[in-house]
Amino acid sequence: MAYLSASKPSHFHPRNLSNVSTPLSLKSLFFFCSSPGGNPDQETAAISPTESTGPETRNVDPAATPSRSPRGKHRRLQKNPEKLEDIICRMMANRAWTTRLQNSIRNLVPSFDHELVYNVLHGAKNSEHALQFFRWVERAGLFQHTRETHLKIIEILGRASKLNHARCILLDLPQKGVEWDEDMWVLLIESYGSAGIVQESVQLFQKMEELGVQRTIKTYDALFKVIMRRGRYGMAKRYFNKMLKEGIEPTRHTYNLMIWGFFLSSKVESAVRFFEEMKSREISPDVVTYNTMINGYCRVKNMEEAEKYFVEMKGRNLEPSVITYTTLIKGFVSAGGVDNALRFLEEMKKFGIKPNAITYSTLLPGLCDADKMSEADKILKEMVERHIAPNDDSIFTRLLSGQCKAGHLDAAADVLKAMIRLSIPTEAGHYGILIENFCKAGAYQRAVQLLDKLIEKEIILRPQTTLQMEPSAYNPVIEHLCNNGQTRKAEMLLRQLMKMGVQDPVAFNYLIRGHSKEGTPESASELLTIMVRRKVVSEASAHVSLIESYLTKGDPADAKSALDTMIENGHLPDSSLYRSVMESLFADGRVQTASRVMMTMLEKGVKEHMDLIAKILEALLLRGHVEEALGRIELLMQNGLAPNFDNLLSILCEKGKTIAALKLLDHCLQRDYSVDFSSYDKVLDGLLAAGKTLNAYSILCKITEKGGVTDKNSYEDLIKTLNAEGNTKQADILSRMIMASNSKKGKKQASMA
Repeated sequence: MAYLSASKPSHFHPRNLSNVSTPLSLKSLFFFCSSPGGNPDQETAAISPTESTGPETRNVDPAATPSRSPRGKHRRLQKNPEKLEDIICRMMANRAWTTRLQNSIRNLVPSFDHELVYNVLHGAKNSEHALQFFRWVERAGLFQHTRETHLKIIEILGRASKLNHARCILLDLPQKGVEWDEDMWVLLIESYGSAGIVQESVQLFQKMEELGVQRTIKTYDALFKVIMRRGRYGMAKRYFNKMLKEGIEPTRHTYNLMIWGFFLSSKVESAVRFFEEMKSREISPDVVTYNTMINGYCRVKNMEEAEKYFVEMKGRNLEPSVITYTTLIKGFVSAGGVDNALRFLEEMKKFGIKPNAITYSTLLPGLCDADKMSEADKILKEMVERHIAPNDDSIFTRLLSGQCKAGHLDAAADVLKAMIRLSIPTEAGHYGILIENFCKAGAYQRAVQLLDKLIEKEIILRPQTTLQMEPSAYNPVIEHLCNNGQTRKAEMLLRQLMKMGVQDPVAFNYLIRGHSKEGTPESASELLTIMVRRKVVSEASAHVSLIESYLTKGDPADAKSALDTMIENGHLPDSSLYRSVMESLFADGRVQTASRVMMTMLEKGVKEHMDLIAKILEALLLRGHVEEALGRIELLMQNGLAPNFDNLLSILCEKGKTIAALKLLDHCLQRDYSVDFSSYDKVLDGLLAAGKTLNAYSILCKITEKGGVTDKNSYEDLIKTLNAEGNTKQADILSRMIMASNSKKGKKQASMA
């Protein structure tokens, strides 16, 4: 938006400027790249800021300063002693406002004069300090406030949006013997307007008339600016007509404000009508007026009319300023005419008008949108050469993305270098854009070099970072590092990202596979523990790689734990993985652990590897873990998998594990499992050979009850042994059982005949 006045109306009367201690500075080029509510009164501020002289520097009386010299050393005399107002401001900023602080200030100051009070108000760290000091010196009878100190506190409170306090101070002035001043009312009207409370600004304007405070064009201009900024163009027209009826003549500044406001509300016809009326009153439009007209048409994207007023402006021998050209450039960029924007850029350079930060910031996004990345690269180099940084750092993100999209990776890397040369803080997101595109192009070495800088300087962890690294940037480089033996570096990157709240499952799984592949399963397991704790989703392939890494390293117990974790996380291992873990555990002598893996496998419905299962069952029985073996057998039978009982019984008898064989045979008899008759004899022979006569008697009874057939010699030998050992009762029972069995057998054979 263009500037509307040749000079900013001051709130201070010229005769009172000697009391201002610091010059008033205004922003020169904020107008074009700000919201529609920008201030139109800034043209001259860009050319010649208003300056004012302040009071002479006041020095502190050394006798009044309660300072203390260090013991054993002579205090050096200061060349520039601290000013008294600065000491008071520092005391108020560092201590609570109490009676003790007030007494300290009184002890420090011999007397309060206008200059000191004004400078303390001006230098106070915040509005609350200023207001407390203002009230205290008055209530304590230390100082009688003047027009200038009242004006200063109203200005401070208005800037801090403490408008009720400022209003009360203004309305109480007659009670203190201070006359109202138009500047005070104007200041408060503008303060309410800046806070968006337009109705209060209007009421203050009306109250001036009620209280008899004279209103000049200065007050009307302040009101127009407030209501136009809020889009109240109808109200502005009414007050403009009221102003004319009161005989107050509008100035060029007034018309500039009105035109600016109409364009702000897209009332183009009204703006043009006021522009023509301005000329009919023989008020010559100035550079600000034309800038406003040009900017207004740029806002509605009517670039033809905007250029027409630009030509008219030059026809009146008014030299366009950097603001004029920047407005046109912005308008063409907004309307999609980037080529015309470049034309005006070259024209302004031709006439010796140097583009500023706003000009560049306006043009660069348009070049990026139009994919004119070569031109954008030239503009950026020009900015670096002149050491001009754009006023919006986000433009660098667009430049990086645009150059990468165009395939200009070297130019993209130059953007990052330009940021460093222009002292623009580089963030993780900027590096991320380059790293991502280097990876896409296969330039992994360049990506890793950038990553090294990112990790070394801990750019990710900077608290002021607003542009974070995206997963599309860090995941490809993490994958590359993990696949090329640099998982440790990849983990350093992820650890920094984790501190910023990143919990990316893809990155975690890459790292687990990478550590497993490099033979450091402990690091992979640590990351997996973090994932489980933080509820990050894991991949089956990551678990498999961890298990295989433990197996390769010869840690079957850890492999089994990793297998359990895999299952707990909802993944189903395949058949071969179960076999690998069981074989490793079995080879390591961890038969019971292998048995538990076997049980898990069966429970998950895997019905393979019966050869390995048989070995595990055999080892359990031989080691005396009979109950566990019987439990596994039961599970096998439930799954329709019958082990070779005859083979197991034969091996147990051969190895002299008669009790284990007895229990296994007993289990088979109870559940009617299929066992060969020869196995009965082997078990009985083994028991007799081991002198376990009663055990042999017990199992033989069960065999007989089940209708089992054994060698007659086994019965006779067992009966003889029982009689010899004095177990005649058991021998007699066994004899009768044999006779009954033979009788049944005879009858059965007769019936069959």
